[in-house]
Amino acid sequence: MHLKTALNSIRRSPFQAMAAIFVLTTTFFVATVLSIFIYSSGQVIRYFETRPQIIAFLKDDTTESDITILEAKLASDARLKNVSYISKEKALEIYKEATSENPLLSELVSPSIFPASLEFSVNDLTDAESVIDEVKKESIVEEVGFTASLGGESSLTDVVGRLRKVTYYIRVGGSVFVGFLLGTSLLVILIIIGMRITARRGEIEILDLIGATPGFIRSPILIEAVLYALIGVFIGWLSSFILILYSTPTLIRYFGDIPVLPSNTLRLLIILLIILGSEVLIGIVLSLTGSILAVSRARRKK
Repeated sequence: MHLKTALNSIRRSPFQAMAAIFVLTTTFFVATVLSIFIYSSGQVIRYFETRPQIIAFLKDDTTESDITILEAKLASDARLKNVSYISKEKALEIYKEATSENPLLSELVSPSIFPASLEFSVNDLTDAESVIDEVKKESIVEEVGFTASLGGESSLTDVVGRLRKVTYYIRVGGSVFVGFLLGTSLLVILIIIGMRITARRGEIEILDLIGATPGFIRSPILIEAVLYALIGVFIGWLSSFILILYSTPTLIRYFGDIPVLPSNTLRLLIILLIILGSEVLIGIVLSLTGSILAVSRARRKK
Protein backbone atom coordinates (compact mmCIF):
# COMPACT_ATOMS: atom_id res chain seq x y z
CA MET A 1 0.00 0.00 0.00
CA HIS A 2 2.74 2.45 0.95
CA LEU A 3 4.71 1.53 -2.19
CA LYS A 4 1.64 2.15 -4.35
CA THR A 5 1.11 5.54 -2.71
CA ALA A 6 4.76 6.46 -3.31
CA LEU A 7 4.54 5.40 -6.99
CA ASN A 8 1.35 7.43 -7.46
CA SER A 9 3.08 10.45 -5.97
CA ILE A 10 5.98 10.03 -8.41
CA ARG A 11 3.58 9.73 -11.36
CA ARG A 12 1.73 12.91 -10.34
CA SER A 13 4.96 14.98 -10.46
CA PRO A 14 7.27 13.22 -12.95
CA PHE A 15 9.54 16.21 -13.58
CA GLN A 16 10.44 16.57 -9.91
CA ALA A 17 11.15 12.85 -9.78
CA MET A 18 13.31 13.09 -12.91
CA ALA A 19 15.27 15.99 -11.37
CA ALA A 20 16.01 13.99 -8.22
CA ILE A 21 16.94 10.85 -10.17
CA PHE A 22 19.16 12.84 -12.57
CA VAL A 23 21.16 14.42 -9.74
CA LEU A 24 21.54 11.07 -7.97
CA THR A 25 22.52 9.36 -11.23
CA THR A 26 25.24 11.94 -11.87
CA THR A 27 26.50 11.61 -8.29
CA PHE A 28 26.84 7.84 -8.34
CA PHE A 29 28.17 7.73 -11.91
CA VAL A 30 31.05 9.98 -10.83
CA ALA A 31 31.47 7.99 -7.60
CA THR A 32 31.75 4.68 -9.50
CA VAL A 33 34.26 6.05 -12.01
CA LEU A 34 36.30 7.60 -9.19
CA SER A 35 36.29 4.30 -7.27
CA ILE A 36 37.62 2.44 -10.31
CA PHE A 37 40.24 5.14 -10.83
CA ILE A 38 41.40 4.80 -7.22
CA TYR A 39 41.67 1.03 -7.70
CA SER A 40 43.61 1.45 -10.96
CA SER A 41 45.99 4.04 -9.51
CA GLY A 42 46.77 1.69 -6.63
CA GLN A 43 47.53 -1.07 -9.12
CA VAL A 44 49.84 1.23 -11.11
CA ILE A 45 51.76 2.25 -7.98
CA ARG A 46 52.13 -1.37 -6.85
CA TYR A 47 53.34 -2.32 -10.32
CA PHE A 48 56.10 0.28 -10.37
CA GLU A 49 57.07 -0.47 -6.78
CA THR A 50 57.60 -4.18 -7.41
CA ARG A 51 58.73 -4.04 -11.03
CA PRO A 52 62.45 -3.23 -10.48
CA GLN A 53 64.68 -6.29 -10.34
CA ILE A 54 67.70 -6.43 -8.08
CA ILE A 55 70.52 -8.53 -9.55
CA ALA A 56 73.36 -9.77 -7.34
CA PHE A 57 76.24 -10.77 -9.63
CA LEU A 58 78.29 -13.55 -8.07
CA LYS A 59 82.04 -14.02 -8.08
CA ASP A 60 83.46 -16.60 -10.51
CA ASP A 61 84.93 -18.79 -7.75
CA THR A 62 81.62 -19.09 -5.88
CA THR A 63 80.64 -22.66 -4.97
CA GLU A 64 77.21 -24.19 -5.42
CA SER A 65 76.77 -24.57 -1.65
CA ASP A 66 77.48 -20.87 -1.06
CA ILE A 67 74.94 -19.95 -3.74
CA THR A 68 72.34 -22.24 -2.17
CA ILE A 69 72.88 -20.69 1.27
CA LEU A 70 72.53 -17.13 -0.04
CA GLU A 71 69.51 -18.03 -2.15
CA ALA A 72 67.77 -19.57 0.88
CA LYS A 73 68.63 -16.51 2.96
CA LEU A 74 67.11 -14.17 0.39
CA ALA A 75 64.04 -16.36 -0.09
CA SER A 76 63.34 -16.24 3.66
CA ASP A 77 63.45 -12.43 3.71
CA ALA A 78 59.87 -11.10 3.91
CA ARG A 79 60.88 -7.96 2.05
CA LEU A 80 61.79 -9.92 -1.08
CA LYS A 81 59.98 -12.05 -3.63
CA ASN A 82 60.68 -14.05 -6.79
CA VAL A 83 64.21 -15.04 -5.84
CA SER A 84 65.82 -17.00 -8.68
CA TYR A 85 69.30 -18.24 -9.57
CA ILE A 86 70.62 -17.45 -13.05
CA SER A 87 73.57 -19.61 -14.05
CA LYS A 88 76.16 -18.64 -16.67
CA GLU A 89 74.49 -20.91 -19.23
CA LYS A 90 71.05 -19.46 -18.54
CA ALA A 91 72.46 -15.94 -18.77
CA LEU A 92 73.79 -16.82 -22.23
CA GLU A 93 70.34 -18.12 -23.25
CA ILE A 94 68.74 -14.86 -22.09
CA TYR A 95 71.34 -12.92 -24.08
CA LYS A 96 70.62 -15.00 -27.19
CA GLU A 97 66.90 -14.38 -26.89
CA ALA A 98 67.51 -10.65 -26.50
CA THR A 99 69.76 -10.58 -29.59
CA SER A 100 67.76 -13.06 -31.69
CA GLU A 101 67.39 -10.47 -34.45
CA ASN A 102 71.17 -10.37 -34.83
CA PRO A 103 72.53 -13.97 -34.53
CA LEU A 104 76.12 -12.88 -35.10
CA LEU A 105 76.20 -11.23 -31.67
CA SER A 106 75.35 -14.49 -29.90
CA GLU A 107 77.92 -16.48 -31.88
CA LEU A 108 80.76 -14.32 -30.60
CA VAL A 109 80.13 -14.97 -26.90
CA SER A 110 80.45 -17.94 -24.55
CA PRO A 111 78.93 -18.69 -21.13
CA SER A 112 82.22 -17.94 -19.39
CA ILE A 113 81.92 -14.20 -19.98
CA PHE A 114 78.57 -14.00 -18.18
CA PRO A 115 78.56 -13.95 -14.36
CA ALA A 116 76.11 -16.11 -12.46
CA SER A 117 73.58 -14.08 -10.50
CA LEU A 118 70.70 -14.10 -8.06
CA GLU A 119 67.72 -12.03 -9.11
CA PHE A 120 64.84 -10.89 -6.93
CA SER A 121 62.30 -8.08 -6.43
CA VAL A 122 61.27 -6.07 -3.38
CA ASN A 123 57.71 -5.96 -2.11
CA ASP A 124 58.08 -2.27 -1.29
CA LEU A 125 60.35 0.08 -3.19
CA THR A 126 61.33 1.88 0.02
CA ASP A 127 63.21 -1.29 1.09
CA ALA A 128 65.34 -1.40 -2.07
CA GLU A 129 68.21 0.74 -0.78
CA SER A 130 68.65 -1.17 2.49
CA VAL A 131 68.36 -4.54 0.70
CA ILE A 132 71.02 -3.55 -1.85
CA ASP A 133 73.37 -2.42 0.93
CA GLU A 134 72.93 -5.72 2.77
CA VAL A 135 73.45 -7.86 -0.34
CA LYS A 136 76.59 -5.94 -1.26
CA LYS A 137 78.18 -7.06 2.03
CA GLU A 138 77.84 -10.75 1.13
CA SER A 139 81.27 -12.27 0.48
CA ILE A 140 80.26 -14.08 -2.72
CA VAL A 141 78.66 -11.01 -4.30
CA GLU A 142 80.78 -9.15 -6.83
CA GLU A 143 78.34 -6.37 -7.68
CA VAL A 144 74.67 -5.49 -7.26
CA GLY A 145 72.61 -4.07 -10.12
CA PHE A 146 69.20 -2.45 -10.04
CA THR A 147 67.17 -2.77 -13.24
CA ALA A 148 64.57 -0.11 -13.98
CA SER A 149 63.68 1.35 -17.29
CA LEU A 150 62.93 4.63 -15.58
CA GLY A 151 66.57 5.42 -15.00
CA GLY A 152 67.71 3.62 -11.87
CA GLU A 153 66.84 3.45 -8.22
CA SER A 154 66.76 7.13 -7.34
CA SER A 155 64.75 8.22 -10.37
CA LEU A 156 62.33 5.31 -9.95
CA THR A 157 61.78 6.31 -6.33
CA ASP A 158 61.07 9.86 -7.49
CA VAL A 159 58.60 8.62 -10.12
CA VAL A 160 56.74 6.44 -7.62
CA GLY A 161 56.72 9.34 -5.18
CA ARG A 162 55.21 11.61 -7.81
CA LEU A 163 52.65 8.96 -8.72
CA ARG A 164 51.64 8.69 -5.07
CA LYS A 165 51.37 12.45 -4.74
CA VAL A 166 49.29 12.84 -7.91
CA THR A 167 47.06 9.94 -6.87
CA TYR A 168 46.64 11.45 -3.39
CA TYR A 169 45.57 14.81 -4.79
CA ILE A 170 43.18 13.20 -7.26
CA ARG A 171 41.67 11.06 -4.49
CA VAL A 172 41.24 14.08 -2.22
CA GLY A 173 39.90 16.26 -5.05
CA GLY A 174 37.61 13.48 -6.29
CA SER A 175 36.33 12.80 -2.77
CA VAL A 176 35.59 16.50 -2.26
CA PHE A 177 33.76 16.63 -5.60
CA VAL A 178 31.74 13.50 -4.81
CA GLY A 179 31.01 14.95 -1.36
CA PHE A 180 29.74 18.12 -3.05
CA LEU A 181 27.52 16.03 -5.34
CA LEU A 182 26.20 14.04 -2.37
CA GLY A 183 25.42 17.29 -0.57
CA THR A 184 23.63 18.56 -3.68
CA SER A 185 21.67 15.29 -3.90
CA LEU A 186 20.68 15.59 -0.24
CA LEU A 187 19.51 19.16 -0.82
CA VAL A 188 17.50 18.14 -3.91
CA ILE A 189 15.83 15.28 -2.02
CA LEU A 190 15.10 17.65 0.88
CA ILE A 191 13.47 20.20 -1.45
CA ILE A 192 11.47 17.69 -3.50
CA ILE A 193 10.19 15.76 -0.48
CA GLY A 194 9.30 19.09 1.14
CA MET A 195 7.28 19.97 -1.97
CA ARG A 196 5.63 16.55 -1.84
CA ILE A 197 4.61 17.11 1.77
CA THR A 198 3.21 20.55 0.90
CA ALA A 199 1.23 19.11 -2.01
CA ARG A 200 -0.17 16.34 0.21
CA ARG A 201 -0.83 18.54 3.23
CA GLY A 202 -4.59 18.10 3.01
CA GLU A 203 -4.30 14.32 2.70
CA ILE A 204 -1.85 14.19 5.61
CA GLU A 205 -4.19 16.26 7.83
CA ILE A 206 -7.08 13.92 7.06
CA LEU A 207 -4.97 10.87 7.93
CA ASP A 208 -3.93 12.58 11.14
CA LEU A 209 -7.55 13.32 12.07
CA ILE A 210 -8.68 9.73 11.54
CA GLY A 211 -5.93 8.49 13.88
CA ALA A 212 -3.18 7.35 11.51
CA THR A 213 0.16 6.93 13.25
CA PRO A 214 3.11 9.20 12.34
CA GLY A 215 4.91 6.12 10.99
CA PHE A 216 2.01 5.30 8.67
CA ILE A 217 1.95 8.88 7.36
CA ARG A 218 5.72 9.07 6.87
CA SER A 219 6.18 5.65 5.23
CA PRO A 220 5.13 6.61 1.66
CA ILE A 221 7.37 9.69 1.83
CA LEU A 222 10.36 7.64 2.98
CA ILE A 223 9.72 4.95 0.38
CA GLU A 224 9.52 7.59 -2.37
CA ALA A 225 12.90 9.00 -1.35
CA VAL A 226 14.42 5.52 -1.23
CA LEU A 227 13.06 4.79 -4.72
CA TYR A 228 14.78 7.92 -6.02
CA ALA A 229 18.03 6.77 -4.49
CA LEU A 230 17.81 3.19 -5.75
CA ILE A 231 16.93 4.24 -9.30
CA GLY A 232 19.66 6.91 -9.32
CA VAL A 233 22.27 4.51 -7.93
CA PHE A 234 21.41 1.78 -10.42
CA ILE A 235 21.35 4.04 -13.49
CA GLY A 236 24.58 5.78 -12.45
CA TRP A 237 26.30 2.48 -11.70
CA LEU A 238 24.99 0.83 -14.89
CA SER A 239 26.18 3.76 -17.04
CA SER A 240 29.67 3.61 -15.54
CA PHE A 241 29.65 -0.20 -15.76
CA ILE A 242 28.97 -0.07 -19.52
CA LEU A 243 31.64 2.61 -19.97
CA ILE A 244 34.23 0.64 -17.99
CA LEU A 245 33.31 -2.68 -19.62
CA TYR A 246 33.84 -1.30 -23.11
CA SER A 247 36.95 0.66 -22.12
CA THR A 248 38.71 -2.21 -20.32
CA PRO A 249 40.08 -4.09 -23.41
CA THR A 250 41.48 -0.83 -24.82
CA LEU A 251 43.03 0.16 -21.49
CA ILE A 252 44.57 -3.29 -21.01
CA ARG A 253 46.11 -3.19 -24.50
CA TYR A 254 47.36 0.37 -24.01
CA PHE A 255 48.99 -0.21 -20.60
CA GLY A 256 50.36 -3.64 -21.51
CA ASP A 257 51.83 -5.37 -18.46
CA ILE A 258 50.52 -2.75 -16.02
CA PRO A 259 47.36 -4.27 -14.47
CA VAL A 260 45.26 -1.10 -14.37
CA LEU A 261 42.10 -3.22 -14.51
CA PRO A 262 41.55 -6.96 -14.07
CA SER A 263 41.71 -8.82 -17.38
CA ASN A 264 39.39 -11.41 -15.84
CA THR A 265 35.79 -10.27 -16.45
CA LEU A 266 34.50 -12.07 -13.36
CA ARG A 267 36.99 -10.32 -11.09
CA LEU A 268 36.11 -6.93 -12.62
CA LEU A 269 32.42 -7.69 -12.12
CA ILE A 270 33.02 -8.58 -8.46
CA ILE A 271 34.79 -5.25 -7.89
CA LEU A 272 31.94 -3.36 -9.55
CA LEU A 273 29.33 -5.28 -7.54
CA ILE A 274 31.13 -4.38 -4.32
CA ILE A 275 31.01 -0.73 -5.41
CA LEU A 276 27.30 -1.11 -6.24
CA GLY A 277 26.56 -2.55 -2.79
CA SER A 278 28.38 0.33 -1.11
CA GLU A 279 26.55 2.89 -3.24
CA VAL A 280 23.16 1.33 -2.52
CA LEU A 281 23.86 1.62 1.20
CA ILE A 282 25.02 5.25 0.84
CA GLY A 283 22.02 6.06 -1.36
CA ILE A 284 19.53 4.64 1.15
CA VAL A 285 21.15 6.52 4.04
CA LEU A 286 21.19 9.71 1.94
CA SER A 287 17.53 9.40 0.92
CA LEU A 288 16.34 8.55 4.42
CA THR A 289 18.31 11.43 5.88
CA GLY A 290 16.87 13.89 3.35
CA SER A 291 13.28 12.70 3.75
CA ILE A 292 13.45 12.65 7.57
CA LEU A 293 14.85 16.19 7.58
CA ALA A 294 12.07 17.29 5.22
CA VAL A 295 9.39 15.69 7.41
CA SER A 296 10.87 17.22 10.58
CA ARG A 297 10.97 20.64 8.92
CA ALA A 298 7.34 20.34 7.83
CA ARG A 299 6.28 19.33 11.33
CA ARG A 300 8.10 22.30 12.86
CA LYS A 301 6.30 24.64 10.44
CA LYS A 302 3.00 23.06 11.36
